[in-house]
Amino acid sequence: MVGVSTHLPTADVQDPESNARTARLREALLAAAFTADGLLDLLGAPAYAALARSETVPALRATRGDSPLETLVRLFLLQRPVELRRAQAALPVADCLADGWLVQEGEELRASVDVRPYSGPEEQDWWIVSDLGCAVGGAGGIRGAGERDRAELVLGVGGASTTLAGLTVRRPVTKALDLGTGSGIQALHAAQHTGRVTGTDLNPRALRIAALTLALSGAGPADLREGSLFEPVGDETYDLIVSNPPFVISPGARLTYRDGGMGGDDLCRTLVQQSARHLNDGGYCQLLANWQHVAGEDWHDRLRSWVPRGCDAWIVQREVQDITQYAELWLRDAGDHRAGDEEYAARYDAWLDEFEAHGTKAIGFGWITLRKSGSDSPSITVEEWPHPVEQPLGESVVAHFARQDYLRATDDAALLAGHFRLADEVVQEQVGLPGAEDPEHVVLRQNRGMRRATKVDTVAAGFAGVCDGSLPAGRILDAIAQLVGEDPVRLRDRTPASIRMLVEQGFLEPVAAGG
Repeated sequence: MVGVSTHLPTADVQDPESNARTARLREALLAAAFTADGLLDLLGAPAYAALARSETVPALRATRGDSPLETLVRLFLLQRPVELRRAQAALPVADCLADGWLVQEGEELRASVDVRPYSGPEEQDWWIVSDLGCAVGGAGGIRGAGERDRAELVLGVGGASTTLAGLTVRRPVTKALDLGTGSGIQALHAAQHTGRVTGTDLNPRALRIAALTLALSGAGPADLREGSLFEPVGDETYDLIVSNPPFVISPGARLTYRDGGMGGDDLCRTLVQQSARHLNDGGYCQLLANWQHVAGEDWHDRLRSWVPRGCDAWIVQREVQDITQYAELWLRDAGDHRAGDEEYAARYDAWLDEFEAHGTKAIGFGWITLRKSGSDSPSITVEEWPHPVEQPLGESVVAHFARQDYLRATDDAALLAGHFRLADEVVQEQVGLPGAEDPEHVVLRQNRGMRRATKVDTVAAGFAGVCDGSLPAGRILDAIAQLVGEDPVRLRDRTPASIRMLVEQGFLEPVAAGG
């Protein structure tokens, strides 16, 4: 694996000649089909998947020819030197040398950065720039880099960044902030639906690489500022804030791209609590985070306490690791597993000391979405959902808060007078003994969005099954009461809680009368 290069391309969005050279480079990448689809066609699914795991041998075997696409894969993805004549057949070499995308060594050229094809939400062809060897899966594979170099690394596209991109609400807005922009992937997404994008990062190298990502992908320039958390933006406010912050709970701040440098989960808590004063009314803040599970505390209550006044929140825990699993994951990420036994043990001990000092028993990972509603009775949902979901989820996020607004404004009498329809692609599963007259239980399951499943009784299942928007909920319950021989008044009294749950989880949708 190639070590970290201190050299970065010098493409400058303020320089018309540099812009023209970058445009010619982009045209060459497109002409060679150096795109996400082109890579899949060239490499095949197994080698393409292996590349995402930082395994390069299958891709090397698939790029032994002389086509422009094979040359580009070897240069920018596999970081192998390429003969000058091959590079000239694929790229405007003079432009790339002028702006520093390539470095010449005798009769060979090598890339100064990783350039990875990435498909936008509307099938746009984009390219994400990162440090050599840092495109996927963290910096653990980098060898030959000193601690200082490693601390300044800028990673490319990984599972966390694509998860956040899929979660983000994609509504047209005036101003967006990408806090901790890194390689610029969130800013690139935001630029498609935002009038003005600001990106911040503590690492000046990240700001330079984010500018390269935006320029090479043909996006307009962002306002890129150096600094920690909200310091670079002063009192400015935004319609959308996104952040894939350095959320790893670690002893110290060795690696800028992942270690927040605050004790425990204080960085994520601080980011959440400070976000409210930087949000416009109705604005969203969406981020990924780690949080501690502390002995003697309920983690749900811990996270509820983070939510700032005037904001609704939806917090989803996707994964939990015990402290040994967590420490080992990030020790490998930093390459500490390749240190000597004594050094590795000392660093492992330091992680466990950090957790012991804070009473930490496990670490949770998940999503936090805030919406500035200004409500005096905010909706705060904290839940665990480790199951598969369907990305993108941006519209599901919007729908979640719309349902909270409806439930907050609707008492039980209005609920029973309301009309509902069963959401699309909800199926019913019945479980019971063969031949039994009634099922032991009924499960409603979504095939879209969060893909939730919930157990309901036969009344709730029957109610949901006939909801098509034509009748008010109360009349449906009266008909069910007659069928099952139950007092309709009692049924009306006990069912609103079930209806609220089905609405809250997205199984039922409120509609206008007759709709």
